[in-house]
Amino acid sequence: MGRFLIVLILGLLLVPLGAFLYLQLGYAPAATSAAPLPFEKTIAGMALKARIAKEAPANAGVALSDEALMEGAKVYRQQCAVCHGIDDQPKTAIAHGMYPPPPQLFHGKGVTDDPVGETYWKVANGIRLTGMPGYMGSLSEAQLWQVSLLLANANHLPPAVKTFVDTPLGP
Repeated sequence: MGRFLIVLILGLLLVPLGAFLYLQLGYAPAATSAAPLPFEKTIAGMALKARIAKEAPANAGVALSDEALMEGAKVYRQQCAVCHGIDDQPKTAIAHGMYPPPPQLFHGKGVTDDPVGETYWKVANGIRLTGMPGYMGSLSEAQLWQVSLLLANANHLPPAVKTFVDTPLGP
């Protein structure tokens, strides 16, 4: 029994020491081009899904209208497009250098199948370890909802809003 306790205590001490040395000696991936840690995506994804399920609003705080979508398009182009792109445009240098790569929200399905409250939560709070900033405190509540409505409805935008969003980004 005594030998078992000694091995158990040594094991409990060696695991944190090994983890500390792994980090301290520079073996842990830190560059955006490095491979992810084992289970990194799984653990981060589980935590994000659980937090969104717990905190995301059920209903939009702004009514869906052409005006709200156009205001959301203005916010998107100013704050989001540099990472998340616009339709028919190549990824920016910023987007190419990020890990994990930011989803190109106007290419493919984007987040149009996500509830608007989930998108709002991501825009307001950001997502740790992804480069996605939280805009709560930087954008107004209305702007947070407007850009969330834009993204939730990106697959069927009014023509004027679609044209505005699709205008190529300046140099």
